Amino acid sequence: MSSPCLTLENDKHAQLAEWLDGNAWVVACLCAAWCDTCRSYRSGFERLAGMHTDKHFIWIDVEDQSDFIGDIDVENFPTLLIQRGDVVAFFGPVLPDMKLADRLIHAQTELSDEELRRQAASSPERAEWQRICNLRTRISETSR
Repeated sequence: MSSPCLTLENDKHAQLAEWLDGNAWVVACLCAAWCDTCRSYRSGFERLAGMHTDKHFIWIDVEDQSDFIGDIDVENFPTLLIQRGDVVAFFGPVLPDMKLADRLIHAQTELSDEELRRQAASSPERAEWQRICNLRTRISETSR
């Protein structure tokens, strides 16, 4: 049985781009292999993926994918990035608690497209997410 959570590798960028072009929800966890918290968080993140089968979950090792990560500033682990199409709905470190992550995912994915776009432009921090953290942008910049 395959995992409901994709690990981003160089040959998987096209899959991620397809998800984002299809306007699907993508929940990415940015972590590092050396991080004990990340290693213990991963199994819970994969369980979350199994609970949210209408969304795409992706695990991104910030060191293995450093070219892809580029200027994204990951301050702490784990960091979640929730995106739909071209809109980054959430980016930031989270406590390694699956119930909190589940509530965060529900809260973001229940917003209308209009509300997502309004929130994306609601603060300088969120505007920066759109510019720097947007996975669609990261794919296009990596493929140049």
